[in-house]
Amino acid sequence: MTSRALYMKVFMQAALIFLLGGAALHAAQSNIVEADGYACLGEDKSRKQTEETAVNDAKRKAAESALTYIKSETSVKNYVTEKDLLEAYANASVKILNELEKGWYKDDTLGDCYRVKVKAEVVSDEKAVVSGSQNSKAIDDPAAPLTVRLWTDKKEYGQGQAIKVYIKGNKPFYARIIYKDVGGNIIQLLPNPFRSDNYFNGGVVYELPSGNDRFTLEVTPPFGLEEVTLYASSSPLGELALKPVAGVYEVLTESKDIGTKTRGVKILEKSAGDGTTGGKAQPSEFVEEKSAVKTEKK
Repeated sequence: MTSRALYMKVFMQAALIFLLGGAALHAAQSNIVEADGYACLGEDKSRKQTEETAVNDAKRKAAESALTYIKSETSVKNYVTEKDLLEAYANASVKILNELEKGWYKDDTLGDCYRVKVKAEVVSDEKAVVSGSQNSKAIDDPAAPLTVRLWTDKKEYGQGQAIKVYIKGNKPFYARIIYKDVGGNIIQLLPNPFRSDNYFNGGVVYELPSGNDRFTLEVTPPFGLEEVTLYASSSPLGELALKPVAGVYEVLTESKDIGTKTRGVKILEKSAGDGTTGGKAQPSEFVEEKSAVKTEKK
């Protein structure tokens, strides 16, 4: 492997730069939810069709749960109108991340029935999300849905120059930052062996590398388009298979599985209102954003 990923230099000094550079390639806001689905066997349905009906029921409930959460936990008027929000979630796409539990059971009244519990990602209609994200109030408003910006200090870098990465959220969040070079090598910049904390406050610009980091992202051959990916959530993120190398982590998890594994967030229960446990598990807000980095020999 000849990537700069294995040639990180020890980082000795950090200079705070607030220059907005590389534009986002892709940004997606979603909610990760646990939901139950049920269906019973009837004369008009086979067992397979009953199982599919239960899964669809779980998807519908996941979308409803996400909408209820957004309406109750965020300031809708500062994000999009409630009408727009309802339309956005009416057209939401729901992807099953994991089937946590499933099985057939006997109901005294309805007979053979099927139950499935899923972890699902609910992505509202993209047009409404983009519209809300472009609202300057939503970008910095802690009452709006989770928004985390990712950028670099420049759009293009020449050989020997160092890349700086910045992130800023509108409210507290957990984050993972992945770098993919032109050769397809993937490293995790954050958390790293010397900076394990991946919980950040809202309204603050964070720079990478800085502080305890012991690497620099120095541009070396080969050159071309590279990519920084940010994953952020209101809940702790899922784990990846990692190997420490030169102040960062080499990602051993296959590229196609990184997004799915990261979305294995730990969904937390909300207290029952009186401070006791046993409350209902609440959705986790999730953001994925990518930024392009162009490297070249100058």
